[in-house]
This record gives sequence, structure tokens and C-alpha cells, in this order.
Amino acid sequence: MNIIWLGHSGFRIEIGAAIFLIDPWFSGNPMFPAERRAEAIKDVTHILLTHGHGDHMGDVAGIANEINVPVIAIYDLAGFLQARDGVQIVGFNKGGTVDLNGVKVTLVNACHSSTAGTDSGAAAVGSECGFMIAGEGHVLYVSGDTDIMADMDWMGDYHKPDIGILSAGGHFTMDMARAVYAAKRYFKFKTVIPCHYRTFPLLEQNADVLRDGLPGVQVIEPQVMVAITI
Repeated sequence: MNIIWLGHSGFRIEIGAAIFLIDPWFSGNPMFPAERRAEAIKDVTHILLTHGHGDHMGDVAGIANEINVPVIAIYDLAGFLQARDGVQIVGFNKGGTVDLNGVKVTLVNACHSSTAGTDSGAAAVGSECGFMIAGEGHVLYVSGDTDIMADMDWMGDYHKPDIGILSAGGHFTMDMARAVYAAKRYFKFKTVIPCHYRTFPLLEQNADVLRDGLPGVQVIEPQVMVAITI
């Protein structure tokens, strides 16, 4: 498995026979090198979308139509994108699991918000979510934008993820200290990768608190377009 950070909350996940883009945000993302866009989307099979905010969904429709791949998202958000942009979709809901080229992807809860801009202003486009991705003998938890929530208790016990990609920048999501609490109380991760940080001065700029707070866990600060191989 290769996990490649695209800056902010965007990732390219190469797992089994699937290549996923998760929340790819390129246009206006100060961390993503625009000249590497073609490399980031090469051979992608599916786009996974956690919620409708522009720093997650802004480039999704354009990429999906350009490379002719479906968007995997909560039913309401998927339908919104299909109606507005004509994208291929797989819409499902929390608790549902879809098989994507042999990789099992389950939609799970998150605690945030989810709106998209329209001509009439911001519109609700379903609720925010995360993903449990099972393949190659691993379960990867992508938290999406979230705070700590009690649902993490059963999610950790039921899905038993060994890898966590956790929003940890603060202000809009958990900060590093809250991510430490969530990881220690609810999960038994072997590897943790922070995201939704460093993008702007408002957010946390390093993962020192996360690393210091999780002894015995491999905490990896990702670098943009550098593969983490697991």
C-alpha cells in the first residue's frame, strides 16, 4: 500500500487493484505543486469524498469528468454532484460498504458539517463522514474532518483499523492533543498520519504533540507527493 499526501486533507491511496483519490483539492491549495497534478491523478480508479466543503470537493467534479471515474460519497452529496456536474457516482450511506476493485470501503460517521456553494448560497449536501478502507491485510481509517466523538469507540472495536489518517490541525477539526486522546482511547493504531494541518497559519504546523503523545505508535508526518509505503 502506498499512501501519498496531496496536501491539506487530500490523499492518493494505492491499495490492491484500486487507486483512490481522497478529497483531492488542487486549485488554491498552497501546499500542492500544480505541476504535479497529472502525476497525482494518473491511473486513479475512484474518488472518495468525505463532505462538501470547497477545500475537499472543489476539484472533484473536474477530475472525475476528466479521467472518467466515479465519485464515492454519501448519497445526498453524490446526487448533488451528479445533478450539477454530470459525474459518475456511487452513493451510499453510513454503515454501508462498497467493493471497489476488491477493496472494501465502509462509510462511517464524523462530527463536522457539510455544505456546498450554490447560486442561492450555501446548501446542505448530506452529512460529513469518514471511511474505513480494508485491503492488503490492513484497515485504514480516514477520519475526514471531525472532532472526537463517542462513535469512535465502536468504530475502533468493530473495524479494528491499524492505520489512522486523522484530521488534527485544530480550529475546524480536532487539534493534535485531541487526536492523541482519540487515538489512545478508541483505537489501537500501529501507524498514524495527521492531515488538515500546515495548510494555513491558522492551523497547527507540526505533529510534535501527536508524536510525543503516542509512544509505540509510528507517527508519520507526510510530505506532499512522497509515498508512505506500508
